Amino acid sequence: MKHHILIAGGGIGGLAAALALLARGHDVDVYEQAPELKEVGAGVQISPNGNRALHALGVFEAMQRLSCNTVGKEVRLWNTGKTWNLFDLGTEAVERYGFPYATVYRPDLLQVLADAVRAAKPDAIHLGRRAVGCTQQGGCVTLHFEDGGSAQGDGLVGADGVHSPIRHALFGGDRPRFFGMIAWRGVIPIERVPAAISRDKATNWIGVGGHVVHYPLRAGALMNFVGIMERSDWRLESWTMPGTAQECMNDHSGWHEDVHALIAAAPELFKWALMGRAPLPRWTHERVTLLGDACHPTLPMLAQGAVMAIEDAVILGRCFDKYGDVATALARYEDARIAITTRKVIGANDNAVRFHNPALATEAGASAYVDREWSRDAIIRRYEWIFTYDVEAVAI
Repeated sequence: MKHHILIAGGGIGGLAAALALLARGHDVDVYEQAPELKEVGAGVQISPNGNRALHALGVFEAMQRLSCNTVGKEVRLWNTGKTWNLFDLGTEAVERYGFPYATVYRPDLLQVLADAVRAAKPDAIHLGRRAVGCTQQGGCVTLHFEDGGSAQGDGLVGADGVHSPIRHALFGGDRPRFFGMIAWRGVIPIERVPAAISRDKATNWIGVGGHVVHYPLRAGALMNFVGIMERSDWRLESWTMPGTAQECMNDHSGWHEDVHALIAAAPELFKWALMGRAPLPRWTHERVTLLGDACHPTLPMLAQGAVMAIEDAVILGRCFDKYGDVATALARYEDARIAITTRKVIGANDNAVRFHNPALATEAGASAYVDREWSRDAIIRRYEWIFTYDVEAVAI
């Protein structure tokens, strides 16, 4: 049986879900609050399991043309710059997991998904429609919009982000917990990056009270910069709040000159407070479910936020393939995804401690710590369960 499914939210998760359902013959309408499809200008890491999910959606090759397969990864000490090279995430990832570890520009990923959705249904995406809630009656779901309008369908997927009105309508408000950290982000044209700084590796700077990550994007044309520092005086959870280079440098006082060179090279910088939420015990009520950040928002320390949303989408599509009834398909989707996404959220929380450990105060302490925590065997042990997850084989 084919269904008409509404999707609230036209971000990465919402469009991936639309593509998964359209590919299986269902009718889908996506309602996005913004007047244009636009992602924040930031990078995202797509691990092998995420690329496996993109392959299942039929967009892996298109995304590969715009991404960077990281040829390696290195860890550097926050103040001295001492470097430890980690095992090759490029060749070995493909050999071990079947797909590469890639870094992509979020707007590029959104565009690839949007193009695929529109190729399947040209008028599937509706812009400028802010969802404010939903109701269910008689086997039908009604999605309500801020302008007073509504849309009806057989089911609804709330892919409307961390502040999801659909989640609020189903389960009430949430209680975010401030993690005592502020994140800085910027995207730097590669020609502005000093030649001495690695342009083809993913680099993770580790320190006592913070860490910095930078890696190439858009086939090497851009460099993504993220600095996460422990700080208690900024609690605004927004990806679009601008900050100054001087404030960012102050937050990274004492850090290596390469970090400060990247901050100075960034055309613009943004800051946001890192907030955590307890994993939801359930996502679904009858014909309405949640997806992505709407149901399992996470700290950006396991590099699985976007990947989880894409995996959700593939599993959602598979469940609609297997179960004819909307409510059953949504319930089985939740059953298949809730445990592993909860584990990933907890893993990201654990990495906050790993990246900001007191052992990193001295070079000697850092060397022993990196040898223990970032050895090849330690990394495989910590991430194997993530990288081997197969959206097309997991039981539903």
